[in-house]
Amino acid sequence: MKKIILLMLTVSLLVLVACSDDNEGAPIEDKVVGTWNGAIEVEEDPLNIVIELDNEEEFTGNISIPIQGLNEFPLTNLKFDGEEIHFEMGLPGQEVAFDGELKNEEQIEGTYTQDGEEYPFYLERGQLAGQTGDRAQPDHMLSVETDHGELKGELLLPEEEGPYPIALIIPGSGPTDRDGNTTTLPGKNNSLKMVAESLAENGIASIRYSKRGAGENQEAIIPENELRFEDFVNDAKAWLHKIHRDERFTKVSVIGHSQGSLVGMLAMQEAGADYFVSLAGAGKSIDEVMIDQLTDQLNEEQFNEAKSVLDQLKQGETVEDVSTELQSLLAPELQPFLISWMQYDPTEEIREISKPILIVQGTNDLQIAESNANNLANANLDAEKLIIEDMNHVLKDAPEDRMSNFDTYTNPELPLSGGLMDGILDFLSDEK
Repeated sequence: MKKIILLMLTVSLLVLVACSDDNEGAPIEDKVVGTWNGAIEVEEDPLNIVIELDNEEEFTGNISIPIQGLNEFPLTNLKFDGEEIHFEMGLPGQEVAFDGELKNEEQIEGTYTQDGEEYPFYLERGQLAGQTGDRAQPDHMLSVETDHGELKGELLLPEEEGPYPIALIIPGSGPTDRDGNTTTLPGKNNSLKMVAESLAENGIASIRYSKRGAGENQEAIIPENELRFEDFVNDAKAWLHKIHRDERFTKVSVIGHSQGSLVGMLAMQEAGADYFVSLAGAGKSIDEVMIDQLTDQLNEEQFNEAKSVLDQLKQGETVEDVSTELQSLLAPELQPFLISWMQYDPTEEIREISKPILIVQGTNDLQIAESNANNLANANLDAEKLIIEDMNHVLKDAPEDRMSNFDTYTNPELPLSGGLMDGILDFLSDEK
């Protein structure tokens, strides 16, 4: 099983530390400057990577993962000693490293390690032919204009003739693509793709789109210090307006996963839809969710600092001094976005929806506890609630054990949890 750990709400940093041979008085880092391509050999599904290194003013680099739509993601803490190569990543509660050796001037080989699980990796100098970092685009891509440029999304239609009911599928937090995959993880789960395919098999069309900075929308990224939660809501509203203008579609549903649940609630209030489905959606404000998640992932000192920072953000106050261990979660440039997100309480927003609501939650979700579904259901007594035994955050059956649970985040062979799509389809097909 692939052991790739995801901490929700973080943008994972792959940190490269490189090494090279001495070079006649020149900086040793110059030996590895340039483009390297290769792969992490994750069992039978190698993950292609491209790394670019530069030493013009200081030793810097970036990584691209073409299949996941990750392009030129910056690397930090680079080092090079002449022979040994070490890549590492420092996130709270996680250990990720690349350890290898410069075999010659054209090849690097080593071991990729994440939380105790090891996989070989290799790099060869130069760009692979035809390797551009762009994700292949299906023929059935649509686009919509927003205040921050064009967004693309995938339309999946049933085989039979229309018109069709249609669902807008909204992805969760972080750099998540339209298939439900977090682009900073070396692997896929394809959960939202499976949802769309099941809908199509049962006569329901869908549009699903990648978050800004992921997949087909990686170029539509908004700078971190300028991004606000309302930008995601406006994106969803733009897609709903486009759907409403299309005569091929009849009843409109909004299906929001994780962060997409709250995004969907807010977008639906203004742009309108006929049904709302919350998949693993939070039932409390994001600062409370983060406290729940971090309780078991940080030591006491880090946790107390995180709680203090979150308390200040809740009051609308930014915090400049954040420890290195918490930078990926609470860096000053991320704080305006978190402040904007904290202003929304899902239990208040779901009360504003008068259309039929289905709240879906798994019992083995490590990121969103079952109590969140109860909070949402209690806030809108007309909502239906569906609890799926053993389902985790990526909508797959998983054990309670944390490490084994996270294995499913990068296993696209696993089907959706039993009863999930039956419950959604029954809800959407009912005459309400």
